[in-house]
This record gives sequence, structure tokens and C-alpha cells, in this order.
Amino acid sequence: MKKSRVGLFRSTSMLIGILGIIILVTAVIVFAYVGFSVVSDSLSGGVSSGAQYDQLNELKANYSSLEAKFDAVQSQYYAQDNAELQQKYVDAEVYLVHAKNCIDDVDSALASGEDSSEVDARLKEAKIALDDAQRAYNNLVA
Repeated sequence: MKKSRVGLFRSTSMLIGILGIIILVTAVIVFAYVGFSVVSDSLSGGVSSGAQYDQLNELKANYSSLEAKFDAVQSQYYAQDNAELQQKYVDAEVYLVHAKNCIDDVDSALASGEDSSEVDARLKEAKIALDDAQRAYNNLVA
């Protein structure tokens, strides 16, 4: 009877030891996977935000160029004492101000760490607003 108890104790302790090792190895694999996933997401997020910063800088450069064109044309419209021409300039400049606000929204989204899809949506809106401002300028000088 004593031998059967010792054999049962050995087999039970062996089973517990093997299960413990399996659980430990599984835990290490799960933690490694989660850690890799977190690091991978942070790296890929940095890459996409880097491209978004590049797009933002391009938008800012295009805006500055367009703003300089508006400033050059402004003196021609205000030199004449024609309220209708001045109103035409102001109407076109509204598009420029809207483009500036959209660009500032993109900058704010990037600074606050918004989701990449949200920043992309704001970038698209800013590009459209800048194109509208460019068309308004072209109508001014046409």
C-alpha cells in the first residue's frame, strides 16, 4: 500500500511540475507577443505621423505662397475706390482664411496625438480648402 501511495505522489507531482512549466512558457509567449505588438504599433504610428507632418509642411508652404499672392493683389483692389471690387477681394480672401483654419486643425490634431485616420481626414479637408482658395485667387486675377 505504501508503494502505491509513493507512486501516486510521484506521478501527481510530476504532472503538476509539467503543467507549471507549460503555464510558465505560455505566459512568457503571451507577454512577448503583447510587448511586440505594442512596440510595433508605436513604430508604425510614428512612421505614419512622420508622413503626415511632411504633408502638413507642404500645405503650410503652399498656404504661405498663396497668402503672398493675395497680399500682392490686395493693394490693387483697395487702391481703387470701388466697393464692389473690394467685396470681391474679401469674398476670395474668406477661402484663404478657411484654408488657414483647416491647416491649423491638422496641426492641432497632430500635436494632440489624434488617431491617424482623423488626421488623414483633416489633411484631406485642408487640401480641398487650399484648392478652393487657389481657385478664388485665380478668379481674382482673371
